[in-house]
Amino acid sequence: MRFLRSFYIHNRIFKYVAILAASFVLSYWLPELYPIAWVLVFILMVLFVCDCYLLYGTANAIIGKRSTPQKLSNSDDNELQTELVSKYPFRTGVVVIDELPVQFQKRDFEYKTYLTKGEKYLFNYTVRPVERGEYIFGNLNIYASSPLRIIKRRYIFQKDQMVPVYPSIIQMQQYDFLAISNRLSEFGLKKIRRIGHTQEFEQIKDYIKGDDIRTINWKATAKKNQLMVNQYQDEKSQPIYSIIDTGRVMKMPFNGLKLLDYAINSTLAFSNVALKRNDKTGMITFSKKIETFVPALQKISHLNTILEKLYNITTEFTDSDFGLLYAHLKRKVNHRSLLLLYTNFEHISALKRQLPFLLAIAKKHVLVVVFFENTELESLISEDAEDLQTIYHKTIAEKFSLEKRLMQKELQQYGIQTILTKPENLSINTINKYLEIKARGLL
Repeated sequence: MRFLRSFYIHNRIFKYVAILAASFVLSYWLPELYPIAWVLVFILMVLFVCDCYLLYGTANAIIGKRSTPQKLSNSDDNELQTELVSKYPFRTGVVVIDELPVQFQKRDFEYKTYLTKGEKYLFNYTVRPVERGEYIFGNLNIYASSPLRIIKRRYIFQKDQMVPVYPSIIQMQQYDFLAISNRLSEFGLKKIRRIGHTQEFEQIKDYIKGDDIRTINWKATAKKNQLMVNQYQDEKSQPIYSIIDTGRVMKMPFNGLKLLDYAINSTLAFSNVALKRNDKTGMITFSKKIETFVPALQKISHLNTILEKLYNITTEFTDSDFGLLYAHLKRKVNHRSLLLLYTNFEHISALKRQLPFLLAIAKKHVLVVVFFENTELESLISEDAEDLQTIYHKTIAEKFSLEKRLMQKELQQYGIQTILTKPENLSINTINKYLEIKARGLL
């Protein structure tokens, strides 16, 4: 039974059968071809038996292994590697068919190569998930064939291998590395000029040429009879919360990824940067109810807690209750904090409905409302209008685009910080705004 399950006919045999059939048909008019056709049948049968012996005479002749990361990174190209080893004494043709998870909707994965005896052959390929969750890899199928190309033998490895897809770990690591190497500008992150001083005093030290004369401590100078200056350091351990609206407004997809997942990826990257700068980070998700609340803490291990909570975010995409969010913040977040609210408004009327709650939150905290440009509308606006219908479409698109900017201005008039960004630039713009707020001492 195992033999039948692994036994397959090679495509080339159909050519051989077609030649035999043509020989028998032609022998009707050329009788001398008839015995030759039977000789060809006999030769084919001998080759068939020899090929079976070649492929089945060696036990476990092909070894295959698929190597995947422990966690796949959502919205990124994740590299997978497959290792092949052959024990056959001849050059073996192999076809690799990997049964990728159903979420990728890819049913034509195929890789062809040749193996020699004892050779370890490696090949890489990439997958790009656009949903979080468990991804089940099916069989790693390897079809081996000898130089005779009569039959193929199938080998099966690693059936039902589960790999979880987490928020964009790759993106987080990129920003982390660039922050350490001081190359954030390569990703569009701006250097912010520090305005004034933060409020956290560190020490009094001797004046050194180049120190800011505005920091001279005249009392200490009089006592020491030499110039002394106050030294300040960045305020640390300030509470920062990423608040993610998981309502229906975050369901809109761009480049295959929902706005909700863009916000989740940004929260992970931003939280990592904030923790590295010694601030406390926390997280809240809400829609009709408060779904997740992670208090702001300052320790690197806290990032794993945030990662797990982001991985497990689920939503039915209902209408969000901003009044409930305000009440929760009033009860649970007692210290003045930086709040990054990831949401979206497509119409100015939607903003006006939530504006009283946003103003109430902004009275106690530094609130940054993050919402999104509709990049598809921007593409439509940039197109040339060649007919009346296109003109109508461009006019409506420009109206919606203008409304986004009017919403941004209205929030700024009330003293609420805003980020209006394309989805793909969300993490960059969020970190920039964080650096700006820290530099200006607004928190």
